Amino acid sequence: MKLITFDEGRVGRIDGDDVVELDIPSTKAYFEAEGRVGETGEVVPLDSVRLRAPIVPKKFFHTAGNFAAHHEELQKVNWSHPVHKGIVFFQNVDAIIGPEDPIVYPEHLTSELDYELELAVILGKPGKFFSPEEAWDHIAGFTVFNDITARDIQRREMKSGVFSFSKGIDTFCPIGPWIVTKDEIDDPQKLAMELRVNGEVRQRGNTDQMLVTLPHLVAYHSPQIFSAGDIITTGTISGVAAIQDNPFDFYLRPGDVVEAEIDGVGTLRNPVVSWQDAYGVPAPAKVDW
Repeated sequence: MKLITFDEGRVGRIDGDDVVELDIPSTKAYFEAEGRVGETGEVVPLDSVRLRAPIVPKKFFHTAGNFAAHHEELQKVNWSHPVHKGIVFFQNVDAIIGPEDPIVYPEHLTSELDYELELAVILGKPGKFFSPEEAWDHIAGFTVFNDITARDIQRREMKSGVFSFSKGIDTFCPIGPWIVTKDEIDDPQKLAMELRVNGEVRQRGNTDQMLVTLPHLVAYHSPQIFSAGDIITTGTISGVAAIQDNPFDFYLRPGDVVEAEIDGVGTLRNPVVSWQDAYGVPAPAKVDW
């Protein structure tokens, strides 16, 4: 099943070229109800609806350094602290946007806007302190995540060994276009991944390159307590702008269009827009400490 949030917050499942509306206020509520929900009787054409971010979770667990090739290329960035495989921190859920929503370029904060394609896991069942063998029972499905990152801010944060602000700025958390339930994915550890900017391939990899597999990642962080509808991401593949010899030729700029695609899960498309175009006013003055 493909679950969507559409128009002004309605929830539905895709049935061919149509959307069958579900009688539930949110996809988070859908998972809290263990999928035992009815239908409203309303069926509308898929191409007539506006897709929104498929879910806004209670908690968003964000993984870094979990793909072998990306983990190796991070050594080129010269962080003041190492990025260990499979580390997790919290993402700002208020920064979530959906398909076709604009990523707003905050020019007063950064000049190094980067992309990171990731598979995101949707937790369908609450739990804590469970094993990798039990983890699959807690996984409900998957969506695409593009981890937008201000690298100049991240370098400053890393002097303290942390990064959060650089990834949690407004509109920096695109997810979508829908949630694919796990029964539709034969093997989530063998999914091709590709990110394109203006049609040019920037990242290409596969989920089989993970250093920490999905069940181990989910189980390892279960002591932090999962709620139904929570998200845990799985790290990005190689090819981010920051590690290029000429990164400023690769960093995102207003006018760019980013397509983040995972085989079997979907393609998440977002334009990058200037502050002026987004809000109709110049960017505010930079606030420094």
